[in-house]
Amino acid sequence: MAGARAAAASSAGPSASSGNPPPQEPGLGELLEEFSRTQYRAKDCSGTGGSKVERIEKRCLELFGRDYCYSVIQNVNGDICGHYPQHIVFLEYESSEKEKDTFQSTVQVSKLQDLVNRSKTARCRGRFVCPVILFKGKHICRSATLAGWGELYGRTGYNYIFSGGADDAWADSEDITEEDCALRSSDTHLFDKVRGYDIKLLRYLSVKYICDLMVENKKVKFGMNVTSSEKVDKAQRYADFTLLSIPYPGCEFFKEYKDRDYMAEGLIFNWKQDYVDAPLSIPDFLTSSLNIDWSQYQSWDLVQQTQNYLKLLLSIINSDDDSGLLVHCISGWDRTPLFISLLRLSLWADGLIHTSLKPAEILYLTVAYDWFLFGHMLVDRLSKGEEIFFFCFNFLKHIISEEFSALKTQRRKSLPARDAGFTLEDICMLRRKDRGSTTSLGSDFSLVMESSPGAAGSFTYEAVELLPAGAQTQASWRKSHSSSPQSVLWNRPQLSEDRLPSHQGLGEAKSSSSSSSNHSDFFRMGSSPLEVPKPRLAALSERETRLQEVRSAFLAAYSSTVGLRAAAPSPSGAIGGLLEQFVRGVGLRSTSSSSTL
Repeated sequence: MAGARAAAASSAGPSASSGNPPPQEPGLGELLEEFSRTQYRAKDCSGTGGSKVERIEKRCLELFGRDYCYSVIQNVNGDICGHYPQHIVFLEYESSEKEKDTFQSTVQVSKLQDLVNRSKTARCRGRFVCPVILFKGKHICRSATLAGWGELYGRTGYNYIFSGGADDAWADSEDITEEDCALRSSDTHLFDKVRGYDIKLLRYLSVKYICDLMVENKKVKFGMNVTSSEKVDKAQRYADFTLLSIPYPGCEFFKEYKDRDYMAEGLIFNWKQDYVDAPLSIPDFLTSSLNIDWSQYQSWDLVQQTQNYLKLLLSIINSDDDSGLLVHCISGWDRTPLFISLLRLSLWADGLIHTSLKPAEILYLTVAYDWFLFGHMLVDRLSKGEEIFFFCFNFLKHIISEEFSALKTQRRKSLPARDAGFTLEDICMLRRKDRGSTTSLGSDFSLVMESSPGAAGSFTYEAVELLPAGAQTQASWRKSHSSSPQSVLWNRPQLSEDRLPSHQGLGEAKSSSSSSSNHSDFFRMGSSPLEVPKPRLAALSERETRLQEVRSAFLAAYSSTVGLRAAAPSPSGAIGGLLEQFVRGVGLRSTSSSSTL
Protein backbone atom coordinates (compact mmCIF):
# COMPACT_ATOMS: atom_id res chain seq x y z
CA MET A 1 0.00 0.00 0.00
CA ALA A 2 1.19 3.44 -0.74
CA GLY A 3 0.46 5.60 2.20
CA ALA A 4 0.27 8.45 -0.26
CA ARG A 5 -2.23 10.85 1.14
CA ALA A 6 -4.20 12.91 -1.35
CA ALA A 7 -4.69 16.51 -0.39
CA ALA A 8 -8.08 17.95 -1.08
CA ALA A 9 -8.28 20.01 -4.21
CA SER A 10 -9.99 23.33 -4.39
CA SER A 11 -13.73 23.06 -4.27
CA ALA A 12 -15.59 22.87 -7.56
CA GLY A 13 -17.73 25.67 -8.85
CA PRO A 14 -21.48 25.81 -8.42
CA SER A 15 -23.60 23.18 -10.08
CA ALA A 16 -25.23 23.81 -13.38
CA SER A 17 -28.39 25.80 -13.38
CA SER A 18 -31.47 23.66 -13.17
CA GLY A 19 -32.79 25.42 -16.23
CA ASN A 20 -29.93 24.27 -18.46
CA PRO A 21 -28.99 20.78 -19.64
CA PRO A 22 -26.28 19.21 -17.47
CA PRO A 23 -22.80 19.35 -19.03
CA GLN A 24 -21.16 16.11 -20.11
CA GLU A 25 -18.06 14.83 -18.35
CA PRO A 26 -15.35 15.01 -21.03
CA GLY A 27 -14.21 11.41 -20.58
CA LEU A 28 -17.58 9.75 -20.03
CA GLY A 29 -17.96 8.70 -23.66
CA GLU A 30 -14.49 7.17 -23.72
CA LEU A 31 -15.22 5.41 -20.44
CA LEU A 32 -18.43 3.83 -21.74
CA GLU A 33 -16.76 2.86 -25.01
CA GLU A 34 -13.95 1.13 -23.15
CA PHE A 35 -16.37 -0.45 -20.68
CA SER A 36 -18.55 -1.90 -23.44
CA ARG A 37 -15.59 -3.23 -25.46
CA THR A 38 -13.39 -4.98 -22.97
CA GLN A 39 -13.38 -6.53 -19.53
CA TYR A 40 -11.31 -4.66 -16.96
CA ARG A 41 -8.49 -6.67 -15.42
CA ALA A 42 -5.85 -5.01 -13.29
CA LYS A 43 -3.06 -7.18 -14.74
CA ASP A 44 -3.89 -6.11 -18.30
CA CYS A 45 -3.43 -2.40 -17.73
CA SER A 46 -0.64 -1.91 -20.26
CA GLY A 47 -0.40 -0.69 -23.83
CA THR A 48 -3.07 1.44 -25.48
CA GLY A 49 -5.89 -0.01 -23.44
CA GLY A 50 -3.83 0.47 -20.30
CA SER A 51 -3.36 4.17 -20.96
CA LYS A 52 -7.13 4.58 -21.14
CA VAL A 53 -7.57 2.75 -17.85
CA GLU A 54 -4.85 4.88 -16.29
CA ARG A 55 -6.71 8.02 -17.34
CA ILE A 56 -9.91 6.63 -15.87
CA GLU A 57 -8.25 5.78 -12.56
CA LYS A 58 -6.48 9.12 -12.42
CA ARG A 59 -9.77 10.91 -12.95
CA CYS A 60 -11.38 8.90 -10.15
CA LEU A 61 -8.59 9.85 -7.75
CA GLU A 62 -9.02 13.49 -8.70
CA LEU A 63 -12.77 13.36 -8.06
CA PHE A 64 -12.33 11.63 -4.70
CA GLY A 65 -9.72 14.24 -3.77
CA ARG A 66 -12.18 17.09 -4.23
CA ASP A 67 -13.89 16.28 -0.94
CA TYR A 68 -11.83 13.70 0.93
CA CYS A 69 -8.42 12.99 2.29
CA TYR A 70 -7.60 9.42 1.41
CA SER A 71 -4.91 6.79 1.23
CA VAL A 72 -4.36 4.35 -1.60
CA ILE A 73 -4.11 0.58 -1.38
CA GLN A 74 -1.86 -0.32 -4.29
CA ASN A 75 -3.14 -3.24 -6.35
CA VAL A 76 -0.70 -2.95 -9.25
CA ASN A 77 -1.09 -5.83 -11.72
CA GLY A 78 -3.90 -7.16 -9.58
CA ASP A 79 -1.56 -8.48 -6.90
CA ILE A 80 -4.32 -8.35 -4.28
CA CYS A 81 -7.37 -8.86 -6.50
CA GLY A 82 -7.35 -9.13 -10.28
CA HIS A 83 -10.66 -7.30 -10.75
CA TYR A 84 -10.36 -4.52 -8.19
CA PRO A 85 -8.90 -1.08 -9.07
CA GLN A 86 -5.13 -0.78 -9.30
CA HIS A 87 -5.45 2.12 -6.89
CA ILE A 88 -8.02 1.23 -4.24
CA VAL A 89 -9.16 4.36 -2.43
CA PHE A 90 -9.50 4.33 1.34
CA LEU A 91 -11.41 7.44 2.38
CA GLU A 92 -10.23 8.69 5.78
CA TYR A 93 -12.23 11.86 6.38
CA GLU A 94 -13.87 14.74 4.56
CA SER A 95 -11.41 17.47 3.76
CA SER A 96 -13.57 20.33 5.02
CA GLU A 97 -12.41 21.71 8.34
CA LYS A 98 -15.80 21.11 9.95
CA GLU A 99 -15.96 17.45 9.01
CA LYS A 100 -12.28 16.93 9.76
CA ASP A 101 -12.92 17.97 13.35
CA THR A 102 -16.11 15.89 13.58
CA PHE A 103 -14.88 12.56 12.20
CA GLN A 104 -11.29 11.37 12.18
CA SER A 105 -9.96 8.10 10.87
CA THR A 106 -8.95 5.52 13.47
CA VAL A 107 -7.54 3.18 10.84
CA GLN A 108 -3.81 2.69 10.37
CA VAL A 109 -3.15 2.15 6.70
CA SER A 110 -0.34 -0.34 7.25
CA LYS A 111 -2.53 -2.52 9.45
CA LEU A 112 -5.37 -2.31 6.95
CA GLN A 113 -2.98 -3.48 4.23
CA ASP A 114 -1.96 -6.47 6.33
CA LEU A 115 -5.55 -7.48 7.08
CA VAL A 116 -6.48 -7.18 3.41
CA ASN A 117 -3.65 -9.48 2.37
CA ARG A 118 -4.52 -12.04 5.02
CA SER A 119 -8.28 -12.00 4.53
CA LYS A 120 -8.62 -11.93 0.74
CA THR A 121 -8.86 -15.72 0.38
CA ALA A 122 -11.87 -15.80 2.70
CA ARG A 123 -14.17 -14.43 0.01
CA CYS A 124 -15.19 -15.57 -3.44
CA ARG A 125 -12.67 -14.70 -6.19
CA GLY A 126 -10.51 -12.95 -3.59
CA ARG A 127 -12.91 -9.99 -3.56
CA PHE A 128 -12.25 -8.89 0.00
CA VAL A 129 -14.21 -6.41 2.11
CA CYS A 130 -13.44 -3.01 0.61
CA PRO A 131 -14.65 0.38 1.93
CA VAL A 132 -16.01 2.52 -0.92
CA ILE A 133 -18.25 5.22 0.65
CA LEU A 134 -17.65 7.33 3.76
CA PHE A 135 -20.75 8.78 5.41
CA LYS A 136 -20.81 10.32 8.88
CA GLY A 137 -17.54 8.61 9.66
CA LYS A 138 -19.03 5.21 8.74
CA HIS A 139 -17.57 2.97 6.07
CA ILE A 140 -19.96 1.49 3.52
CA CYS A 141 -18.19 -1.54 2.12
CA ARG A 142 -18.58 -4.03 -0.70
CA SER A 143 -17.25 -7.54 -1.31
CA ALA A 144 -18.11 -10.96 -2.66
CA THR A 145 -19.70 -13.61 -0.47
CA LEU A 146 -17.67 -16.09 1.56
CA ALA A 147 -15.62 -18.60 -0.41
CA GLY A 148 -16.56 -22.25 -0.18
CA TRP A 149 -14.13 -25.00 0.70
CA GLY A 150 -13.30 -25.73 -2.96
CA GLU A 151 -12.07 -22.23 -3.66
CA LEU A 152 -10.21 -22.05 -0.37
CA TYR A 153 -8.15 -25.08 -1.26
CA GLY A 154 -7.45 -23.73 -4.71
CA ARG A 155 -7.11 -25.47 -8.02
CA THR A 156 -5.41 -28.50 -6.48
CA GLY A 157 -8.55 -29.21 -4.50
CA TYR A 158 -10.69 -29.11 -7.62
CA ASN A 159 -8.27 -31.34 -9.49
CA TYR A 160 -8.33 -33.86 -6.69
CA ILE A 161 -12.13 -33.96 -6.59
CA PHE A 162 -12.56 -34.38 -10.35
CA SER A 163 -9.64 -36.75 -10.95
CA GLY A 164 -11.71 -39.84 -10.13
CA GLY A 165 -11.29 -42.29 -7.30
CA ALA A 166 -13.08 -43.22 -4.15
CA ASP A 167 -13.84 -39.67 -3.12
CA ASP A 168 -16.00 -38.86 -6.17
CA ALA A 169 -19.08 -40.07 -4.34
CA TRP A 170 -18.78 -37.64 -1.47
CA ALA A 171 -17.92 -34.81 -3.85
CA ASP A 172 -21.43 -35.02 -5.28
CA SER A 173 -23.18 -35.62 -1.98
CA GLU A 174 -25.69 -32.98 -0.94
CA ASP A 175 -25.07 -33.76 2.71
CA ILE A 176 -21.38 -32.95 2.72
CA THR A 177 -20.53 -29.83 4.73
CA GLU A 178 -17.66 -27.39 4.51
CA GLU A 179 -16.33 -28.62 7.82
CA ASP A 180 -16.41 -32.25 6.62
CA CYS A 181 -14.43 -31.27 3.55
CA ALA A 182 -11.87 -29.44 5.66
CA LEU A 183 -11.55 -32.49 7.87
CA ARG A 184 -10.91 -34.77 4.89
CA SER A 185 -8.16 -32.38 3.77
CA SER A 186 -6.42 -32.66 7.14
CA ASP A 187 -6.84 -28.99 7.96
CA THR A 188 -9.79 -28.48 10.27
CA HIS A 189 -8.62 -24.98 11.15
CA LEU A 190 -8.59 -23.48 7.65
CA PHE A 191 -12.03 -21.89 7.88
CA ASP A 192 -11.30 -20.57 11.37
CA LYS A 193 -8.09 -19.04 10.09
CA VAL A 194 -9.19 -17.31 6.89
CA ARG A 195 -12.63 -16.29 8.10
CA GLY A 196 -11.05 -15.12 11.32
CA TYR A 197 -9.00 -12.61 9.32
CA ASP A 198 -12.11 -11.59 7.40
CA ILE A 199 -13.86 -10.89 10.71
CA LYS A 200 -10.87 -8.90 11.96
CA LEU A 201 -11.01 -6.76 8.83
CA LEU A 202 -14.73 -6.14 9.29
CA ARG A 203 -14.20 -5.15 12.91
CA TYR A 204 -11.25 -2.93 12.04
CA LEU A 205 -13.52 -1.03 9.66
CA SER A 206 -16.22 -0.89 12.38
CA VAL A 207 -18.65 -2.82 10.20
CA LYS A 208 -21.60 -4.20 12.15
CA TYR A 209 -24.29 -4.74 9.51
CA ILE A 210 -23.89 -7.31 6.72
CA CYS A 211 -26.50 -7.26 3.95
CA ASP A 212 -26.54 -10.40 1.83
CA LEU A 213 -28.31 -10.07 -1.54
CA MET A 214 -28.02 -13.75 -2.48
CA VAL A 215 -31.21 -15.70 -3.19
CA GLU A 216 -29.32 -18.86 -2.20
CA ASN A 217 -27.82 -19.86 1.11
CA LYS A 218 -24.91 -21.37 -0.79
CA LYS A 219 -24.04 -21.30 -4.47
CA VAL A 220 -23.97 -24.87 -5.78
CA LYS A 221 -22.22 -26.01 -8.97
CA PHE A 222 -21.41 -29.55 -10.05
CA GLY A 223 -22.96 -30.78 -6.82
CA MET A 224 -20.58 -28.75 -4.67
CA ASN A 225 -21.01 -25.68 -2.50
CA VAL A 226 -18.65 -23.35 -4.34
CA THR A 227 -19.56 -20.36 -2.18
CA SER A 228 -21.11 -19.90 1.22
CA SER A 229 -22.45 -16.93 3.18
CA GLU A 230 -22.31 -15.56 6.70
CA LYS A 231 -25.91 -16.52 7.42
CA VAL A 232 -25.20 -20.27 7.09
CA ASP A 233 -21.76 -20.42 8.69
CA LYS A 234 -22.20 -23.50 10.88
CA ALA A 235 -19.62 -22.38 13.41
CA GLN A 236 -21.52 -19.11 13.93
CA ARG A 237 -18.35 -17.11 13.42
CA TYR A 238 -20.36 -14.07 12.34
CA ALA A 239 -22.83 -14.19 15.22
CA ASP A 240 -21.61 -10.87 16.60
CA PHE A 241 -22.66 -9.06 13.42
CA THR A 242 -26.18 -8.05 12.47
CA LEU A 243 -26.94 -10.23 9.46
CA LEU A 244 -29.62 -9.27 6.96
CA SER A 245 -30.77 -11.64 4.26
CA ILE A 246 -32.37 -9.47 1.58
CA PRO A 247 -32.58 -11.74 -1.48
CA TYR A 248 -32.47 -9.90 -4.78
CA PRO A 249 -32.56 -11.39 -8.30
CA GLY A 250 -29.25 -11.98 -10.04
CA CYS A 251 -28.14 -10.46 -13.33
CA GLU A 252 -29.87 -13.21 -15.36
CA PHE A 253 -33.22 -11.79 -14.28
CA PHE A 254 -32.46 -8.50 -16.00
CA LYS A 255 -32.74 -10.13 -19.40
CA GLU A 256 -36.46 -10.15 -18.71
CA TYR A 257 -36.20 -6.44 -17.95
CA LYS A 258 -34.68 -5.82 -21.37
CA ASP A 259 -37.10 -8.20 -23.11
CA ARG A 260 -40.00 -6.20 -21.61
CA ASP A 261 -38.71 -3.07 -23.35
CA TYR A 262 -36.86 -1.94 -20.22
CA MET A 263 -40.01 -1.81 -18.11
CA ALA A 264 -39.41 -2.81 -14.49
CA GLU A 265 -42.97 -2.08 -13.42
CA GLY A 266 -44.87 -5.33 -13.00
CA LEU A 267 -41.75 -7.50 -13.41
CA ILE A 268 -41.79 -9.99 -10.52
CA PHE A 269 -39.11 -12.56 -9.76
CA ASN A 270 -40.12 -16.24 -9.57
CA TRP A 271 -39.39 -17.15 -5.97
CA LYS A 272 -40.51 -20.77 -6.44
CA GLN A 273 -37.41 -21.84 -8.39
CA ASP A 274 -35.55 -24.78 -6.90
CA TYR A 275 -32.29 -22.98 -6.20
CA VAL A 276 -33.96 -20.12 -4.29
CA ASP A 277 -33.66 -21.09 -0.63
CA ALA A 278 -32.71 -17.87 1.18
CA PRO A 279 -35.78 -16.18 2.72
CA LEU A 280 -35.86 -12.53 3.61
CA SER A 281 -34.65 -12.05 7.18
CA ILE A 282 -34.28 -8.65 8.83
CA PRO A 283 -34.11 -7.94 12.58
CA ASP A 284 -37.27 -6.23 13.80
CA PHE A 285 -35.45 -3.26 15.28
CA LEU A 286 -34.29 -2.28 11.78
CA THR A 287 -37.77 -2.33 10.24
CA SER A 288 -39.85 -0.60 12.91
CA SER A 289 -39.25 2.88 11.48
CA LEU A 290 -40.08 1.85 7.92
CA ASN A 291 -43.68 1.67 6.80
CA ILE A 292 -43.13 -1.48 4.74
CA ASP A 293 -44.93 -4.82 4.91
CA TRP A 294 -41.91 -7.08 4.51
CA SER A 295 -44.04 -10.23 4.51
CA GLN A 296 -45.17 -9.30 1.00
CA TYR A 297 -41.68 -9.15 -0.51
CA GLN A 298 -42.31 -12.02 -2.93
CA SER A 299 -45.18 -10.08 -4.50
CA TRP A 300 -43.15 -6.93 -5.13
CA ASP A 301 -42.17 -6.03 -8.65
CA LEU A 302 -38.61 -5.00 -9.44
CA VAL A 303 -39.33 -1.33 -8.76
CA GLN A 304 -40.88 -1.91 -5.33
CA GLN A 305 -38.22 -4.38 -4.31
CA THR A 306 -35.34 -2.10 -5.26
CA GLN A 307 -36.98 0.90 -3.61
CA ASN A 308 -37.69 -0.92 -0.35
CA TYR A 309 -34.21 -2.43 -0.10
CA LEU A 310 -32.68 0.99 -0.73
CA LYS A 311 -34.86 2.52 1.99
CA LEU A 312 -33.64 -0.17 4.37
CA LEU A 313 -29.97 0.47 3.57
CA LEU A 314 -30.42 4.23 3.90
CA SER A 315 -32.16 3.76 7.23
CA ILE A 316 -29.27 1.66 8.54
CA ILE A 317 -26.50 4.06 7.57
CA ASN A 318 -28.49 7.10 8.67
CA SER A 319 -29.14 5.77 12.16
CA ASP A 320 -27.42 7.12 15.24
CA ASP A 321 -25.33 3.97 15.33
CA ASP A 322 -21.71 4.66 14.38
CA SER A 323 -21.25 1.24 12.75
CA GLY A 324 -20.48 0.57 9.12
CA LEU A 325 -22.26 -1.54 6.53
CA LEU A 326 -21.20 -4.33 4.15
CA VAL A 327 -23.24 -5.09 1.02
CA HIS A 328 -22.49 -8.19 -1.04
CA CYS A 329 -24.01 -10.70 -3.45
CA ILE A 330 -22.12 -13.73 -4.83
CA SER A 331 -19.22 -12.29 -6.84
CA GLY A 332 -19.95 -8.70 -5.90
CA TRP A 333 -19.95 -7.25 -9.41
CA ASP A 334 -23.65 -7.10 -10.43
CA ARG A 335 -26.16 -6.65 -7.62
CA THR A 336 -23.56 -5.18 -5.27
CA PRO A 337 -22.59 -2.21 -7.49
CA LEU A 338 -26.28 -1.61 -8.18
CA PHE A 339 -26.99 -0.83 -4.53
CA ILE A 340 -23.62 0.79 -3.85
CA SER A 341 -24.26 3.17 -6.77
CA LEU A 342 -27.81 3.96 -5.65
CA LEU A 343 -26.53 4.69 -2.15
CA ARG A 344 -23.75 6.93 -3.46
CA LEU A 345 -26.02 8.86 -5.80
CA SER A 346 -28.85 9.18 -3.28
CA LEU A 347 -26.56 10.55 -0.57
CA TRP A 348 -24.89 12.87 -3.08
CA ALA A 349 -28.29 14.18 -4.22
CA ASP A 350 -28.99 15.12 -0.59
CA GLY A 351 -25.71 17.04 -0.45
CA LEU A 352 -24.29 14.67 2.18
CA ILE A 353 -21.30 13.18 0.32
CA HIS A 354 -19.10 14.29 -2.60
CA THR A 355 -20.50 17.75 -1.97
CA SER A 356 -18.38 19.58 -4.56
CA LEU A 357 -19.08 17.24 -7.47
CA LYS A 358 -21.43 18.25 -10.25
CA PRO A 359 -23.93 15.79 -11.77
CA ALA A 360 -21.65 14.84 -14.67
CA GLU A 361 -18.75 14.29 -12.27
CA ILE A 362 -20.59 12.06 -9.79
CA LEU A 363 -21.93 10.08 -12.76
CA TYR A 364 -18.42 9.53 -14.06
CA LEU A 365 -17.13 8.49 -10.65
CA THR A 366 -19.99 6.06 -10.12
CA VAL A 367 -19.71 4.41 -13.54
CA ALA A 368 -15.92 4.25 -13.44
CA TYR A 369 -15.28 3.26 -9.84
CA ASP A 370 -18.35 1.38 -8.68
CA TRP A 371 -18.86 -0.55 -11.93
CA PHE A 372 -15.91 -0.58 -14.33
CA LEU A 373 -12.91 -0.72 -12.01
CA PHE A 374 -14.58 -3.21 -9.67
CA GLY A 375 -14.97 -5.71 -12.46
CA HIS A 376 -18.56 -5.58 -13.74
CA MET A 377 -18.56 -7.65 -16.93
CA LEU A 378 -20.54 -5.28 -19.14
CA VAL A 379 -19.39 -6.94 -22.37
CA ASP A 380 -20.72 -10.30 -21.25
CA ARG A 381 -23.89 -8.85 -19.77
CA LEU A 382 -24.72 -6.93 -22.94
CA SER A 383 -24.18 -10.02 -25.09
CA LYS A 384 -26.73 -11.86 -22.94
CA GLY A 385 -29.13 -8.95 -22.59
CA GLU A 386 -28.62 -8.84 -18.81
CA GLU A 387 -28.70 -5.06 -18.53
CA ILE A 388 -28.48 -4.51 -14.80
CA PHE A 389 -25.99 -1.68 -15.44
CA PHE A 390 -28.49 0.27 -17.53
CA PHE A 391 -31.24 -0.49 -15.01
CA CYS A 392 -29.22 1.13 -12.22
CA PHE A 393 -29.07 4.59 -13.76
CA ASN A 394 -32.46 4.48 -15.43
CA PHE A 395 -33.87 3.60 -11.99
CA LEU A 396 -32.91 7.01 -10.60
CA LYS A 397 -36.32 8.29 -11.69
CA HIS A 398 -37.84 6.05 -9.00
CA ILE A 399 -35.87 7.50 -6.06
CA ILE A 400 -36.25 11.23 -6.62
CA SER A 401 -38.85 11.76 -3.90
CA GLU A 402 -38.05 12.95 -0.41
CA GLU A 403 -38.93 9.59 1.14
CA PHE A 404 -35.48 8.41 0.00
CA SER A 405 -33.73 11.40 1.49
CA ALA A 406 -31.27 10.85 4.32
CA LEU A 407 -31.67 14.42 5.52
CA LYS A 408 -33.28 14.42 8.95
CA THR A 409 -35.19 17.65 8.44
CA GLN A 410 -38.91 18.18 8.32
CA ARG A 411 -39.87 18.46 4.68
CA ARG A 412 -43.07 20.34 3.93
CA LYS A 413 -44.86 18.67 6.82
CA SER A 414 -47.15 21.67 7.09
CA LEU A 415 -48.40 21.18 3.54
CA PRO A 416 -49.49 17.54 3.25
CA ALA A 417 -52.28 18.30 0.79
CA ARG A 418 -49.92 19.83 -1.75
CA ASP A 419 -47.52 16.93 -1.44
CA ALA A 420 -50.39 14.57 -2.08
CA GLY A 421 -51.29 16.29 -5.34
CA PHE A 422 -53.00 19.38 -6.71
CA THR A 423 -55.31 21.10 -4.23
CA LEU A 424 -58.75 22.55 -4.97
CA GLU A 425 -57.19 26.00 -4.82
CA ASP A 426 -54.72 24.95 -7.50
CA ILE A 427 -57.58 23.82 -9.70
CA CYS A 428 -59.45 27.10 -9.27
CA MET A 429 -56.39 28.97 -10.48
CA LEU A 430 -56.48 27.15 -13.81
CA ARG A 431 -58.12 28.77 -16.79
CA ARG A 432 -61.56 27.37 -17.49
CA LYS A 433 -62.08 28.62 -21.03
CA ASP A 434 -59.57 26.26 -22.62
CA ARG A 435 -60.83 23.04 -21.13
CA GLY A 436 -60.40 20.01 -23.34
CA SER A 437 -61.39 16.39 -23.49
CA THR A 438 -60.34 13.95 -20.81
CA THR A 439 -59.47 11.45 -23.52
CA SER A 440 -57.75 13.82 -25.93
CA LEU A 441 -54.44 12.56 -27.28
CA GLY A 442 -53.68 15.66 -29.28
CA SER A 443 -52.15 17.59 -26.40
CA ASP A 444 -48.52 17.68 -25.42
CA PHE A 445 -49.20 15.96 -22.12
CA SER A 446 -52.02 14.11 -20.39
CA LEU A 447 -52.13 14.23 -16.62
CA VAL A 448 -53.69 11.68 -14.31
CA MET A 449 -54.27 12.65 -10.71
CA GLU A 450 -54.20 9.79 -8.22
CA SER A 451 -56.68 9.80 -5.36
CA SER A 452 -55.58 11.17 -2.03
CA PRO A 453 -56.54 9.47 1.24
CA GLY A 454 -57.40 12.84 2.71
CA ALA A 455 -59.63 14.00 -0.09
CA ALA A 456 -63.19 14.74 1.01
CA GLY A 457 -66.28 13.83 -0.96
CA SER A 458 -66.69 11.76 -4.06
CA PHE A 459 -66.39 13.69 -7.25
CA THR A 460 -64.71 13.63 -10.63
CA TYR A 461 -62.34 16.34 -11.72
CA GLU A 462 -63.24 18.14 -14.93
CA ALA A 463 -60.85 18.50 -17.80
CA VAL A 464 -58.95 21.75 -17.51
CA GLU A 465 -55.91 23.25 -19.12
CA LEU A 466 -52.86 24.39 -17.26
CA LEU A 467 -51.72 27.97 -17.67
CA PRO A 468 -49.54 27.92 -20.79
CA ALA A 469 -45.78 27.65 -20.35
CA GLY A 470 -44.33 27.92 -23.82
CA ALA A 471 -46.03 25.25 -25.91
CA GLN A 472 -49.72 24.52 -25.50
CA THR A 473 -50.20 22.25 -22.54
CA GLN A 474 -53.42 20.45 -21.81
CA ALA A 475 -54.18 18.50 -18.66
CA SER A 476 -56.95 16.03 -18.12
CA TRP A 477 -57.95 15.10 -14.63
CA ARG A 478 -59.68 12.09 -13.29
CA LYS A 479 -60.04 10.50 -9.92
CA SER A 480 -58.68 6.98 -9.64
CA HIS A 481 -57.39 4.58 -7.03
CA SER A 482 -53.79 3.54 -6.61
CA SER A 483 -51.56 1.84 -4.10
CA SER A 484 -49.35 4.90 -4.35
CA PRO A 485 -51.68 7.81 -3.51
CA GLN A 486 -49.07 10.52 -3.43
CA SER A 487 -48.16 10.46 -7.08
CA VAL A 488 -48.82 12.24 -10.31
CA LEU A 489 -48.48 10.39 -13.59
CA TRP A 490 -47.42 12.20 -16.72
CA ASN A 491 -48.30 10.69 -20.06
CA ARG A 492 -46.87 12.00 -23.30
CA PRO A 493 -48.64 11.38 -26.63
CA GLN A 494 -47.22 8.93 -29.10
CA LEU A 495 -44.79 10.29 -31.64
CA SER A 496 -45.47 9.40 -35.23
CA GLU A 497 -42.89 7.30 -37.04
CA ASP A 498 -41.47 10.26 -38.92
CA ARG A 499 -41.08 12.26 -35.69
CA LEU A 500 -38.80 9.77 -33.96
CA PRO A 501 -35.66 11.58 -32.83
CA SER A 502 -32.37 10.73 -34.44
CA HIS A 503 -29.47 9.57 -32.33
CA GLN A 504 -28.34 13.17 -32.08
CA GLY A 505 -31.71 13.96 -30.62
CA LEU A 506 -31.23 11.25 -28.05
CA GLY A 507 -28.12 12.95 -26.82
CA GLU A 508 -29.84 16.30 -26.61
CA ALA A 509 -32.97 15.22 -24.77
CA LYS A 510 -32.08 16.29 -21.25
CA SER A 511 -34.14 17.47 -18.34
CA SER A 512 -35.05 21.07 -17.71
CA SER A 513 -36.96 22.45 -14.77
CA SER A 514 -37.68 25.73 -16.51
CA SER A 515 -40.56 24.36 -18.56
CA SER A 516 -43.29 21.93 -17.69
CA SER A 517 -43.27 20.72 -21.28
CA ASN A 518 -39.69 19.51 -20.88
CA HIS A 519 -39.96 18.07 -17.42
CA SER A 520 -37.59 15.16 -17.94
CA ASP A 521 -35.51 13.44 -20.55
CA PHE A 522 -36.92 10.43 -22.29
CA PHE A 523 -40.53 10.37 -21.13
CA ARG A 524 -42.09 6.94 -21.20
CA MET A 525 -45.21 7.00 -23.32
CA GLY A 526 -48.26 4.90 -23.92
CA SER A 527 -49.03 2.50 -21.13
CA SER A 528 -45.86 3.24 -19.17
CA PRO A 529 -45.80 6.86 -17.98
CA LEU A 530 -42.90 8.40 -16.09
CA GLU A 531 -43.80 8.79 -12.45
CA VAL A 532 -42.95 11.99 -10.65
CA PRO A 533 -43.64 12.53 -6.96
CA LYS A 534 -44.71 16.18 -6.95
CA PRO A 535 -47.12 18.28 -9.01
CA ARG A 536 -45.47 20.50 -11.55
CA LEU A 537 -47.00 23.67 -10.08
CA ALA A 538 -44.31 23.48 -7.42
CA ALA A 539 -40.62 23.90 -8.19
CA LEU A 540 -38.53 20.76 -8.40
CA SER A 541 -36.66 19.89 -5.23
CA GLU A 542 -32.89 20.07 -5.37
CA ARG A 543 -32.69 16.31 -4.87
CA GLU A 544 -35.04 15.65 -7.77
CA THR A 545 -33.23 18.06 -10.05
CA ARG A 546 -29.82 16.58 -9.29
CA LEU A 547 -30.89 12.98 -9.83
CA GLN A 548 -32.71 13.88 -13.03
CA GLU A 549 -29.58 15.57 -14.34
CA VAL A 550 -27.50 12.48 -13.60
CA ARG A 551 -30.00 10.19 -15.29
CA SER A 552 -30.31 12.54 -18.25
CA ALA A 553 -26.54 12.69 -18.72
CA PHE A 554 -26.27 8.91 -18.48
CA LEU A 555 -29.00 8.24 -21.04
CA ALA A 556 -27.50 10.72 -23.47
CA ALA A 557 -24.02 9.19 -23.18
CA TYR A 558 -25.29 5.62 -23.18
CA SER A 559 -27.44 6.14 -26.27
CA SER A 560 -24.51 7.56 -28.24
CA THR A 561 -22.11 4.77 -27.27
CA VAL A 562 -23.44 1.46 -25.99
CA GLY A 563 -27.10 1.74 -26.99
CA LEU A 564 -26.84 3.00 -30.55
CA ARG A 565 -23.68 1.21 -31.57
CA ALA A 566 -25.27 -2.20 -30.95
CA ALA A 567 -28.29 -1.54 -33.15
CA ALA A 568 -28.67 -3.14 -36.59
CA PRO A 569 -31.08 -1.65 -39.13
CA SER A 570 -33.99 -3.77 -40.25
CA PRO A 571 -34.50 -4.67 -43.95
CA SER A 572 -37.18 -2.00 -44.21
CA GLY A 573 -34.72 0.64 -43.10
CA ALA A 574 -36.60 1.32 -39.88
CA ILE A 575 -34.88 1.58 -36.55
CA GLY A 576 -33.65 -1.89 -35.62
CA GLY A 577 -33.70 -4.52 -32.89
CA LEU A 578 -31.77 -3.32 -29.90
CA LEU A 579 -32.16 0.37 -30.67
CA GLU A 580 -35.91 -0.12 -31.00
CA GLN A 581 -36.04 -1.67 -27.54
CA PHE A 582 -33.76 1.00 -26.13
CA VAL A 583 -35.84 3.84 -27.55
CA ARG A 584 -39.01 2.32 -26.15
CA GLY A 585 -37.37 1.56 -22.83
CA VAL A 586 -36.25 5.09 -22.11
CA GLY A 587 -39.59 6.47 -23.23
CA LEU A 588 -39.06 7.86 -26.70
CA ARG A 589 -41.65 5.64 -28.37
CA SER A 590 -44.87 4.05 -27.28
CA THR A 591 -45.14 0.28 -27.37
CA SER A 592 -48.73 0.55 -28.54
CA SER A 593 -50.46 2.47 -31.26
CA SER A 594 -52.66 4.39 -28.86
CA SER A 595 -52.67 5.64 -25.32
CA THR A 596 -55.50 5.09 -22.93
CA LEU A 597 -56.01 7.16 -19.82
